[in-house]
Amino acid sequence: MTLNSNGRFSGDRIRLLLVQNGVLFAVIALVVFFAIASPRFLGGSNLLTILLQISELGLLALPVAFLIMQANVDLSVGSAAALASVMGAGTMVASGSMWLGIVAGLLVGAVIGLINGVLVSVMGLNSFVVTLGFMSAWFGLAQLLSNGRSISGLPAEFTAMGSFSVFGVRVQIIILVIGLVLAWWILNHTTRGREILAVGGNMRASQLMGLNVNSIRVTTYVATGVVAGLVGLMLTAKLGAASPVIGQGWELQALTVVLLGGIAFEGGAGRIRSVLYGLVFVGVLNNGLVILGVSPYIQTILVGLTLVVAVGLDRGIQLAVSRSIAQSARRRQRRGDVRATAAGNIP
Repeated sequence: MTLNSNGRFSGDRIRLLLVQNGVLFAVIALVVFFAIASPRFLGGSNLLTILLQISELGLLALPVAFLIMQANVDLSVGSAAALASVMGAGTMVASGSMWLGIVAGLLVGAVIGLINGVLVSVMGLNSFVVTLGFMSAWFGLAQLLSNGRSISGLPAEFTAMGSFSVFGVRVQIIILVIGLVLAWWILNHTTRGREILAVGGNMRASQLMGLNVNSIRVTTYVATGVVAGLVGLMLTAKLGAASPVIGQGWELQALTVVLLGGIAFEGGAGRIRSVLYGLVFVGVLNNGLVILGVSPYIQTILVGLTLVVAVGLDRGIQLAVSRSIAQSARRRQRRGDVRATAAGNIP
């Protein structure tokens, strides 16, 4: 934390810190509230349940965060997961091969990401409009291919993966932790992470620097599609059957998680730990409401309101950062003027 010239904490810095970490404080407040309301909430089994419930959503939110960091969006991730689920399961049933079905599901996700990336990056179409259209199209295709029914009869070794655990920790949680670490490493310690932030911050300047902007954006979309395919397969294994409605509404939940994490639609900045805060907030909220017996309809309303709050928080962070930068610039200017005046008075 920064001290001012009088040795006191800078007020604007403290306000900025509170705004940037507001979700963390909200998570702590939620945990305290639900722990008081229900003794079961802080039980070890319930905490593992929360992690299991947010594992697929967390994986889906990570590439969505990278897209928003580069000033794009993907509203088709939920439908991509559904289509990958149907295609993967259908391939398994038809061929009897688990691995062929897994490859098919991941390939479907990659193709969806490639289509989104080419239309948005190469052809210059609006990412919101393109992915909103495909959100409906891919769900419709999943319904068509499955005749609107679930697909069962999957290989036993595949469904066993959905309940596999290591020392009592389910494999979905382990994959989420690996995904979080990998995303943090890519963003903070690789050239591609710096390129994504550069493209989101100023695409024209990135082009002048020699960055292949189209390649960076398309690659991020493909990675998003592959992760969506993985999430669809994970849900299929956990449920023991594929469904054309798997992942429905998850695109908005992933967006809520990312925006709660303070990643701005304008792009150019973001932190993985903030995405984690947003993810835990959504998980704790949903789990706590279930424990308290709140109606699922009210839960849906609250998730929607949370998205509105997340957008407001996003705007608040931008304003707070802008004010902090402006105030710092004015203080530096005043100090410079004082030094210049003092120097001019020296005989």
